[in-house]
Amino acid sequence: MRIDIWLITIFLFLSCISWALGTAHRIQIGYCTPIKGIDEARAAGFDFVELRTSEIAGLSDSDFEKLKEKLERLGVSVPVTYLFIPGHIKLTGPDVNKRQQMDYVVKAFDRVSLLGVQVVTLGSGAARQVPEGFSKEAGFGQLVDFCRRIAPEARARNITIAVEPQCRQECNIINTAAEALALVEAVNDPNIQLMIDFYHMVAEREDPAIILKAKDHIRHLHIANPQGRVFPLRWDEYDYAGFFRNLHRIGYDKRISVEAGTQNFAREAPDSIAFLRRAFDQ
Repeated sequence: MRIDIWLITIFLFLSCISWALGTAHRIQIGYCTPIKGIDEARAAGFDFVELRTSEIAGLSDSDFEKLKEKLERLGVSVPVTYLFIPGHIKLTGPDVNKRQQMDYVVKAFDRVSLLGVQVVTLGSGAARQVPEGFSKEAGFGQLVDFCRRIAPEARARNITIAVEPQCRQECNIINTAAEALALVEAVNDPNIQLMIDFYHMVAEREDPAIILKAKDHIRHLHIANPQGRVFPLRWDEYDYAGFFRNLHRIGYDKRISVEAGTQNFAREAPDSIAFLRRAFDQ
């Protein structure tokens, strides 16, 4: 009898350890949304919301305090933000204004750090679009300079910037993960890293093997079903295999956000969460 109790105790102990380890390494699944979508995302069961940096930075002080209070009251976390630099603040071209850039960045970082943000994605296609007639090489150099200037501000607030490649339909520079990786390596700062967006990867027909090459720099992911940029729901709707297989191979254990549209959020959001859970658990 005592042996049975001892064995049961050991089994329960090991089960608890296994559960705790699995929970600790479970991928967090979030949703990219404006502030007005917080309640909807929470009700759907997302682990976190990925809010818009520029929207947060643009709030009045009183509205920002209301947002902060709401997130605390609901217990909703915001570990990542997107839409970093608004289009009117240029990152490339002859009209770059470094003082304007830094004034905005400091305010944005101050705001998001108070919400507990750890990663700010740098897509901002309109801001980084290289003007016609301006050298792409010079534009790349300006992006390197910008990232080097904002890295210390990010580090001071425990924030990592994750450079996001965007397909050429949305921007004319840093279109692939390979190009984003080249930017990260050129900046050579621990607070300037990489994110990968499945939608943009497919749009650029990029080999998901880039995940293996970039493994030490990947800090965040976005995903959508490329056919319509809608919620990913099923394995048979698109070929997701290579993407998730390589994430498994590198032991990716951070976060992924759904950045996609839907005609039925209440039904499809939980289905998308379940799909992504299965994709990472396989």
